Amino acid sequence: MTPAVTALQSPPTAPQILRRCRDLVAPALAEAIGGLHPWVAEMAGYALGRCEVGGAPATHSQGKGVRQALAVLGAEAAGGSGEAGVPGAVAVEFVHTFSLLHDDIMDGDALRRGRPAVWKAYGTGPAVLAGDALFALAVETLTVAPLASHAAAAVRQLTTALRDLVRGQADDLLFADRPWTGPEAVGAGEYATMAEHKTGALLGCALALGAQLAGAPRETATALDRAGRHLGVAFQIADDVLGIWGDPAVTGKPVHSDLRQGKKTLPVLVALNAPGHSALAGLLTSPVALDDTGARRAAALVERAGGRATALREARRHLAAAHTLLAGASLAPRAADELRTLLSSLAHRTI
Repeated sequence: MTPAVTALQSPPTAPQILRRCRDLVAPALAEAIGGLHPWVAEMAGYALGRCEVGGAPATHSQGKGVRQALAVLGAEAAGGSGEAGVPGAVAVEFVHTFSLLHDDIMDGDALRRGRPAVWKAYGTGPAVLAGDALFALAVETLTVAPLASHAAAAVRQLTTALRDLVRGQADDLLFADRPWTGPEAVGAGEYATMAEHKTGALLGCALALGAQLAGAPRETATALDRAGRHLGVAFQIADDVLGIWGDPAVTGKPVHSDLRQGKKTLPVLVALNAPGHSALAGLLTSPVALDDTGARRAAALVERAGGRATALREARRHLAAAHTLLAGASLAPRAADELRTLLSSLAHRTI
């Protein structure tokens, strides 16, 4: 057997899976955006990484397209074609982008993927308008999907996920004002619920929408939704770990950035519940912002208290739960294998 034939038979890698799904969905994304007011279409294209300010083609990466891929794979795992999941892929990509657009405004984040955020590039009002347009397009896309008989269930799946996403975002914002210690402190259980809603809801929705649009039974769509929600928690925890100990060359953020910002992430919450946490609590509650030395010391205290190890163990537990749900569902073998490849890579942040 020649090396070329062997290579063709090798299972696809996560980047290859993402690229295949992005290529499948791209024409539908472009067509949907093309129906908007030209100015709003430009802002939507900029938010999606498809163009620059003024409408010139983008010269940088458009993002991984994770949610798009999950919708396509959800359809294929349910025994349908990848094309059946495209309307779901478009819908979740629009909702995801809409949520990021508004998140940047709420958080005051001036950059998104290394470029000015939409509100910085076009203004706050126009950015809100573009986000509203993307949400409207998401719903419209599902109502005109080829399997129109599934439209009501698909729209309900999407709006339920959006409601959960808003709930998770609200909790995350409110966590910032709660104390680090004492009876009002954020608990690990509250954190997990927030992460499921904020991150997992739309990942689960993407998988379930693809399956629904391919005509899958309700129990299959439900299992995929739950798997995606577990993936979201694992993904969020991995992001927390990178936010403290990640390589700036990989994360694009300074080392210890989450500690400097006072974010209530799982490694820190775990460490604050460990015996002898007073030194860490003192650093975090100090009115003086953490400098380089303080941030390094806080990170060392979190690790010494088991925060990092416990968080990673919890991420692995949620990833295992997602794999168990996939194993228990009646899925097409090849698509299920690709799903497992993608889920593992996402949870371990290797793509």
